[in-house]
Amino acid sequence: MKNKKGFLKIHIAINIKTKEILSMKVTDEHVRDSKALPELVNDIIKSDRKLTIGKLFADGTYNSNDIFRYLSTDNGILPCIKVRKNTRVLLKKGHILRNLSVISQKNDLQRWKDSRSYGKRWIVETVFSSLKRMFGEYVYSVYSVRLKNMIQEMMLKASLYNKMISI
Repeated sequence: MKNKKGFLKIHIAINIKTKEILSMKVTDEHVRDSKALPELVNDIIKSDRKLTIGKLFADGTYNSNDIFRYLSTDNGILPCIKVRKNTRVLLKKGHILRNLSVISQKNDLQRWKDSRSYGKRWIVETVFSSLKRMFGEYVYSVYSVRLKNMIQEMMLKASLYNKMISI
């Protein structure tokens, strides 16, 4: 019987103006995207650069009351999260911004996208594509047998990417 190898997930936060990777977290395939988001945001807020986040663009995997609450109520960030098609308004337990987003997107998705500049989310996909084209999709180092070393290799690739785009 073969042991099935898992895969690494890379969670990144991008400055959509400069295409710079601001924060990155590498996990195994069992960590949900929405669990990684608060750490990414905290890294940016607490960084020495004192950056402020006005909007956060994300896809439907981040569609939860906890994420909307964390972003808007706790940190003053406008969540620009495209909800899933089967999402419902939660009257008693739902976060107000999430519920408004659900209503707005179900009424006219294109208008919601235009009002939030949601089309800029493609920049994140471009950064992922650039990373893969520059460094490949795999962890290559001979020393990257341990998860710790794999994470270090991915972090190094992100640093090199940032250095290359700043030239």
